[in-house]
Amino acid sequence: MKNSEALDEFDLAILRILQKDNTVPQRLIGEQVNLSAPSVQRRIKRLEASGVIAAQSAIINPMRLNRALTIVVEVELNVETGGAIDLVKQSFVDAPEVQQCYYVTGEADFMLIIIVQDMSEYEALTQRLFFSNETIKKFKTFVTMDRTKVSLQIDI
Repeated sequence: MKNSEALDEFDLAILRILQKDNTVPQRLIGEQVNLSAPSVQRRIKRLEASGVIAAQSAIINPMRLNRALTIVVEVELNVETGGAIDLVKQSFVDAPEVQQCYYVTGEADFMLIIIVQDMSEYEALTQRLFFSNETIKKFKTFVTMDRTKVSLQIDI
């Protein structure tokens, strides 16, 4: 599916259902959107192949895995060449503690969402990601008090 190809109402209805629960059987999705299960399956495969559906994954409660600390980090770079930015991006991608990474405009260059067990784990991460990287000018840490809303759902 190319960017110029619009999603129809059936595609959008399927996406709404899958965003809430990607384990809903295709037969039930078909009943909800008035399509046959094979038609739903073809549409889902097409949406996956085109990249509209980027991944199928479970949302895990970090508290249940002893990862109680969510930290937002603002990162500013010294150097802003393409190669330096790519290396920093890759270091964030490679760090399993970094749940989300955004390359942004403004005073900061990156905004990170990090989940760790405790402050000592975060301190070790800062040594590895920030202090040992000469490209990073400074970083600012915001420790969250509550995970009020966590979602990657898109309003369709």
